[in-house]
Amino acid sequence: QVQLVESGGGLVQTGGSLRLSCAASGRTFSSYAMGWFRQAPEKEREFVASIGWSGYSTFYKDSVKGRFTISRDNVKNTVYLHMNSLKPEDTAVYYCGRCGTKYANMCSESREYIDWGQGTQVTVSS
Repeated sequence: QVQLVESGGGLVQTGGSLRLSCAASGRTFSSYAMGWFRQAPEKEREFVASIGWSGYSTFYKDSVKGRFTISRDNVKNTVYLHMNSLKPEDTAVYYCGRCGTKYANMCSESREYIDWGQGTQVTVSS
């Protein structure tokens, strides 16, 4: 099992930026794809972005393409989500997860994930 700890959430105005980080424990970090999901109040958890084991392959939810960038550092065992041009509808608790495969395009469903972090709140004010 891998422990995941998110950080970097907060309150930001519309159009602002945040960078979320997810630090992973364990030696197997670089063997798996990683992903970010989010959950707004009274809504289901939804996919945001995923990144393959090597970092070269990424996959995004349509509504965040061009605004969000997922990246990873396999030396630091950390995955990032850079969020620009934030909108009020981006407000949610953001979770990082470890996918059960190496490939980003197979990691858009929550059932594919083995481990989850505790989440970090992102609030975008209008």
